Amino acid sequence: MPSKEILHQVENIVGKQSVMTKIEDRLTYAYDASFHRHIPDLVVFPTNEDQVARLLTLANEEELPIVPRGAGTGLTAGSVPVKGGIVLSLTRMNRIKVINSENLTAIVQPGVVTGVFQREVEKQKLYYPPDPQSFNTSTLGGNIAENAGGPRCFKYGVTRDYVLGLRVISPSGKTWNFGGQTMKNVTGYDMSSLIVGSEGTLGIITQATLRLIPQPEARKTIMAVFNLIEQAAETVSGIIANRIVPAALEFLDDVSLRCIEQTLSIGLPLDAAAILLIEVDGFRETIEREIQLIREVCIKCGAKGITIAQNDEESQKLWAARRAFGPALLKLNPTRISEDATVPRDKLIEFIKGVKEIAKKYNLKLALAGHAGDGNMHPNFLVNTRDRDEMERVEKAVGELFALTISLGGTLSGEHGIGTTKAPYLSQELNKDTIGVMQAIKHAMDPKGILNPGKIFFRDSVALPFSQE
Repeated sequence: MPSKEILHQVENIVGKQSVMTKIEDRLTYAYDASFHRHIPDLVVFPTNEDQVARLLTLANEEELPIVPRGAGTGLTAGSVPVKGGIVLSLTRMNRIKVINSENLTAIVQPGVVTGVFQREVEKQKLYYPPDPQSFNTSTLGGNIAENAGGPRCFKYGVTRDYVLGLRVISPSGKTWNFGGQTMKNVTGYDMSSLIVGSEGTLGIITQATLRLIPQPEARKTIMAVFNLIEQAAETVSGIIANRIVPAALEFLDDVSLRCIEQTLSIGLPLDAAAILLIEVDGFRETIEREIQLIREVCIKCGAKGITIAQNDEESQKLWAARRAFGPALLKLNPTRISEDATVPRDKLIEFIKGVKEIAKKYNLKLALAGHAGDGNMHPNFLVNTRDRDEMERVEKAVGELFALTISLGGTLSGEHGIGTTKAPYLSQELNKDTIGVMQAIKHAMDPKGILNPGKIFFRDSVALPFSQE
């Protein structure tokens, strides 16, 4: 716990009402959407950039660990304060400063909720495509820190593709301005892209300039039902082979379908091995043609049922099913170990079969969903953290899952980040020299190592195997 003098200085910066010290308050900031826990010493809520800079200056001088946090929806313990210190919640910095419809840009603070921002730009017939599963809760600052994706990234790209400029406070309290408001900018290094996806280890984002695009004229959603997982995977390949790029191309397996149907009761097919949810958008004439082509591909690949949503209400019902995936799984077990391994699309069926074999080998419950269009799959092992034997088995299963992913030319994380949960596995994908470059960058920008310590970018990573948590 920081000394009374340091606590007094923090309160002078942000006001006593913006500091949490009681254990019952701090407990609520000890976790994210993973199952890892660690209680911070203080929780602080700055409301402006100057306060962030002064807090970081103080933390740097006193060598206090400091962990930035948005809504806490991350799945890899990235905002869990594994070395204690200060959790810096940016949720009160939540202004949309500008939406410029002529320049197709917006300027926002980091605490703006993604879904709120999307709805505001849509009022002006504009579109911000990144749509992580938690878009109605997660913040733009957190999305940027994790380089969040979502179903639409197959067609539209991830968060990085929409970040034009950033204002960042350094660990020593300096203000960095990276990028700008123009579509083209090659003045100096592309530091904005370095900050995007850095998981709060290099600086704290206080403002972002984001790129917008015109809102699509129309969209349609299809649900295709399959008796075999192989048929669903072949359909994904067939759609892409026909040069169709859907806005979203999502996969749900049989376990996922049963859990979601128990939760929502919307008539999902419980006798299916898998379904694909496919959304196309653009000009009405174009999407009608694409819908017909997709339907033909689905039939050719053996779909036993095809449903085309006839209006927005029906479409939203189908997407509500996809977004209910995570919470619905808790009906099977109290904790889900959610991964986001990503493989080349032509390796998708090998990956799915391999993951199911791993789950069977270790006698674990598995639900599988994902963004099939870009090979980003979400295997969820459903476990009870109080069962030590089960946790030891899931630890071995996750190790084999990542080994399988790498063997197929994939990557450990498509959108969740590394956090602390994947730290022990990073060397499977990156060699020592590559990790060394990351550590050197981290040290150059944060010499005292106060910002989000405990992450893989530190030499003394504190990430623990599941069974030791």
